[in-house]
Amino acid sequence: MDRATERERLRRTFDAVAADYQEARPEYPPSLYETLIALTGIGQETDALCEVGSASGKATLPLARRGFAITCVELGAALAAEARRNLASFGRVTVVNADFETWRPPDGETFGLVFAATAWHWVDPAVRYRKAASLLRPGGHLAFWEASHVRPEGGDPFFAEIQHLYDEIGCPHPGGHDFATPDTLESHEAEIAASGLFADIAIRRFDWEIRYTADAYIRLIETFSTNLSMRPWQRERLYGEIRRRLAERPDGIVRRHWGVVLHVARKA
Repeated sequence: MDRATERERLRRTFDAVAADYQEARPEYPPSLYETLIALTGIGQETDALCEVGSASGKATLPLARRGFAITCVELGAALAAEARRNLASFGRVTVVNADFETWRPPDGETFGLVFAATAWHWVDPAVRYRKAASLLRPGGHLAFWEASHVRPEGGDPFFAEIQHLYDEIGCPHPGGHDFATPDTLESHEAEIAASGLFADIAIRRFDWEIRYTADAYIRLIETFSTNLSMRPWQRERLYGEIRRRLAERPDGIVRRHWGVVLHVARKA
């Protein structure tokens, strides 16, 4: 299976866990939204926003609460339905069930900001920058970020200790047994610049820690494409070991550290 076909297969798996997505996935730091607004200069009354891959509305809600008009483009029908439920009280938010690559806004509408929260990597690389630029008004901005697992100094050793189990069940970590730190998370600045469509690229980093019980942690990873693609016996083996190891801890808690690289660029 080629990379494009595999990406297409995996990005459609999230619809199966639509009901769990909103509660299981982490919230992004409030400072990320404040930085996004400051870097782009978007205004509630002057700029419409377009979100790429809104899922259940995890990143939509904080901006909707600030009064922005947002059009969400979500590939999964079940996730789009969840987003409509979660955003029903915001009259300026519209959820469209479509794939971003081929979607066209009505009446040639343009946006002050096109953004994606842990969804940009699922968009076809041959299309995504060109498509985003076509939707932006002159001087509009593109922004995207991905919530990634990082291990800072002093981070929980649990994840390094359990990597051998992922190897054992045939689902090794893509980076081996090493995890990025908040400072070494990959930036896509060069990729944005290479598109030739954007200027004034800004990069900002954020990191935070969330503490999980075994049940909460398993609920989280059950929304990951890697886990959704596992066979039942692989999930059973993995989840059983997670429960066993955390039961041996006095507090039964695992500390997972999250990192984000916020990319913001102005349409050239």
